[in-house]
Amino acid sequence: MEYPSQLVERAVEEIAKLPGIGKKTALRLVLHLLKQPKAFTTELSISLEELREKIKYCKTCHIIADTEECTCQNAYRDTSIVCVVEDTPDVLAIRNTGQYNGLFHVLGGRISPMDGIGPENVNIDSLVNRLKNDDQIKEVILALSGTMEGDTTSFYISKLLKELDIKVTTIARGIPVGGELEFADEITLGRSISKRTLFNQEG
Repeated sequence: MEYPSQLVERAVEEIAKLPGIGKKTALRLVLHLLKQPKAFTTELSISLEELREKIKYCKTCHIIADTEECTCQNAYRDTSIVCVVEDTPDVLAIRNTGQYNGLFHVLGGRISPMDGIGPENVNIDSLVNRLKNDDQIKEVILALSGTMEGDTTSFYISKLLKELDIKVTTIARGIPVGGELEFADEITLGRSISKRTLFNQEG
């Protein structure tokens, strides 16, 4: 792809490094930014710089926040349950369901020996210490992805928690609402059968 300017090319190359954005989309974004008032791009660059410089991670649950103090504990949350997830987007997804009002613990990744990521590279030790030092927590929900790495991480954590008097559960996995059985993979369909529940005849 030929560019009318080296400055445009450089901007396209940088923006195209973002996930899900190819060079054509990056070029459209660059051209769009050039049409905006200078104040717009200035504010954008300032906000991105402040994002990198000032963003914090909660010392307790490791959620992205403005401070290092835990922001997920408030009067409306059930402090007896902790939901363990891989990253902050998972926290947002679960919160948006409106079905969970407990606490969270963000691992910041998952165990993946193939990628050189071991238990020491994710926030597992802090999870165990948190559970040992908080008598209010009675249940841990492992809400990790249904991949080999996710299952490995869940298994590893569950073994560490065996010595604690804490209930360990995992999210149910199955056919999504509106999904057709013929398009479901064998693992998902198998889990749907094994995790079956009573049919609600009351609708």
